[in-house]
Amino acid sequence: MAVRPSLVNASRDWSLLHDDFSQRLLRVFQRMQEHGYELALIEGYRSPERQDQLAGMGAHVTNAGAYQSYHQYGLAADCAFIRNGKLVISEKDPWAMRGYELYGKEAEAMGLTWGGRWTLMDFGHVELRNKRIR
Repeated sequence: MAVRPSLVNASRDWSLLHDDFSQRLLRVFQRMQEHGYELALIEGYRSPERQDQLAGMGAHVTNAGAYQSYHQYGLAADCAFIRNGKLVISEKDPWAMRGYELYGKEAEAMGLTWGGRWTLMDFGHVELRNKRIR
């Protein structure tokens, strides 16, 4: 199961996301709904202070410090599924893992980078890479 510290303080404000990124992500949400999966934004924009706080929790949370994550630029989001009115964040749930595979394919089809392909897999994470950042 992924570690999701301090979600209470996580920003779910879509207006803080870059417009191009949010439009692509909304399309992914729509496509996932067509596959029978409801998605929820669990964190979008992340302040540099919050990024440093999460980085201080260790590599199992994130390797990125302040301004090293696309979250600081409104170009990244962490998402999870909703099933029966409850948030599902689990790699041990076969239903969720099928959903994450679909989510990754749909996100990549929209030109997003999916964290499920990384060494430190982050199945719920997507980002819109920008060469001027990082």
